Amino acid sequence: MTIRLKKEALEEQILSNFATKSKNSLGRFKYEEECDIRTCFQRDRDRIIHSKAFRRLMHKTQVFISPEGDHFRTRITHTLEVAQIARTIASALFLNEDLTEAIALGHDLGHTPFGHLGEDVLNEILEDGFHHNEQSVRVVQKIEKNGLGLNLTKEVLDGILNHRGRCSPSTLEGKIVQISDKIAYINHDIDDAIRAGILKHSDLPKQCLDLLGQTPREIINFLIRDIIKNSTNKNDIIMTKEVKACMYTLRKFLFDNVYTTGILAEERKNYKFMIKDIYDYYYKNFEKVPQEFANICKTGESKDRAICDYIAGMTDRYAIKTYEKINF
Repeated sequence: MTIRLKKEALEEQILSNFATKSKNSLGRFKYEEECDIRTCFQRDRDRIIHSKAFRRLMHKTQVFISPEGDHFRTRITHTLEVAQIARTIASALFLNEDLTEAIALGHDLGHTPFGHLGEDVLNEILEDGFHHNEQSVRVVQKIEKNGLGLNLTKEVLDGILNHRGRCSPSTLEGKIVQISDKIAYINHDIDDAIRAGILKHSDLPKQCLDLLGQTPREIINFLIRDIIKNSTNKNDIIMTKEVKACMYTLRKFLFDNVYTTGILAEERKNYKFMIKDIYDYYYKNFEKVPQEFANICKTGESKDRAICDYIAGMTDRYAIKTYEKINF
């Protein structure tokens, strides 16, 4: 019996009846022989970690663009925090930690430079719109490995696609990542906003802090424990109604007081212009688009789509360098 088969047998013994078992995976769109050591979801996790898109997350904005200081979150530190929170919940509920981690590590691979600002600009440009969750799927299916893609399992693709908004992942592991994403960014964005001097602790909604805790550590711990308590032995990922309401109150508070106001509002104007200028340049000079992205047009997709795929893959610093190169 191979190591993989032993792991799959162990999953049957240990994991919850509601867990997604590796041996029951819906598989990949392109058939591959199974690994004799790793389960299918472990292979997906490894492929994501070794991808170029994952490495680029290190130089992509979470909230603050080019912050003065080394301790502000980037897209990769956000991703790792989501993965840590999600694995903790999955472990406590005896769900599949490897599937959970793979989804968490891949959920933001399609994010643009300059955070959600970049996403907003490309959404205005593309006729069919641009959403980072859909772009993350494009990255792992059509862009990575010079267009060959990573050939991930259908469960991981589903979790990546449905991690945002009102989407509903088909697995509990995907639902864990969906809620862990919110827990992570709400807490670390508050932490970073206080560090940047945009917020003071006393500005935060008192009723939320009284229930959830006073520090990011206390809040994260409270939210995780609430999910575990309410989801144990259930085929769903559940939060107490009042706890969920407080979490969304904090989320709204961030949108009202951090993301769209003050310094960040000024930054948005400058970098929005930069991305539009880069797009206009490559639209007029499409022959200068790297071949791996230009080839997208050979599959029947538009020039707009190819350019937006290229821009979406840029890091903040590469986008700035590109802008300077074409203008100065």
